[in-house]
Amino acid sequence: MNAMKLLMPLRVPELAPSLGRIIVPRRLLDPWVPLDDIREELATRALELGGEGRAAAAREAEGQADRARVLELTGRRAWSAAWDHAVRRAGTRVAEALDAEIARSAQEVRMPRRRLRRHLLTSAEKRAIVARLGTGGGTFVAALDELEAAATRVADASVLEKDAHAAWQDALRTVARRLETAWLALEAEVEEERNRWNPEIAAIAAWRPSLWPVIVFWIPFAALLVWLGLIVGGYAPAPAWLAQRLGF
Repeated sequence: MNAMKLLMPLRVPELAPSLGRIIVPRRLLDPWVPLDDIREELATRALELGGEGRAAAAREAEGQADRARVLELTGRRAWSAAWDHAVRRAGTRVAEALDAEIARSAQEVRMPRRRLRRHLLTSAEKRAIVARLGTGGGTFVAALDELEAAATRVADASVLEKDAHAAWQDALRTVARRLETAWLALEAEVEEERNRWNPEIAAIAAWRPSLWPVIVFWIPFAALLVWLGLIVGGYAPAPAWLAQRLGF
């Protein structure tokens, strides 16, 4: 009779040291749009994943939880959801800041509202901003691939397969480090996004109303007023129809 396989207890490592500058930012200048609340929310969620995983692992050791639950709480889907949420929030924040700056520049030059609406960001442009902010997550996604593979191996690893357990722990730490890299790339892309829109904002600030309404309407009207003034003052003869109407 085969002996029952004794599974290796799962131990979720501490992830805070691997999150680095997501927890403690080190930058010379703050981003042009506030991002610290989004960064802190991402850091909190990453630490929560580790905490929830450790709690589930403790319940599993007591026979109160499914082993798969530990791997789910610390797995690809949970990490991806945290990152995607942060990217969407940052993209919305950037789009709102750009719209506000465009509107402020338009107000300073008294641009008509109808023309201003043509300069505000479209839904497609807002989606493009979110996509660009997420481009720095390439290495993070690759780390998630490695985590998924390591989780598959450790799912039924016995107490004799310590290498599988160590590889899974290392994969978790690597995911946390790559999340830090992805966030720093997002902050850099936020700065690039402003540079990308600076020409548009400068063009709005340089806008001036067209002179054709003045030429088409006000100059003839002013000429008419001058002509009437000359007639009333006796400096120019009035046409018969006008003289009769005015009683000249």
